[in-house]
Amino acid sequence: MLAAAFPNLAQAGQVGTASWYGPGFHGKTTASGERFNQNQLTAAHRRLPLGTRVKVTNLNNGRKIEVRINDRGPYRGGRIIDLSKAAAQRLAMHSSGVARVRVETVP
Repeated sequence: MLAAAFPNLAQAGQVGTASWYGPGFHGKTTASGERFNQNQLTAAHRRLPLGTRVKVTNLNNGRKIEVRINDRGPYRGGRIIDLSKAAAQRLAMHSSGVARVRVETVP
């Protein structure tokens, strides 16, 4: 089902710029209805179904993590995923604020 709805993302991965969000949104309601917790491994994506698990690879350093999509965004041009603060820290992109990443759905 997911592969049919998003064939390019499900098969080859989506490559682009990731950013992160945290303190200003901590505790606010996400698109999924849950409270945003900047310390959990979650992310915002414009099109993937809420609840989808994705593997995010920082192409600058090779670090990888798995996050769950629970929100919508990013709304800044040219970005493909918005990660929680915890996810950004694990990918070692917290200081820079952005990184080139690959996003792949997890079966």
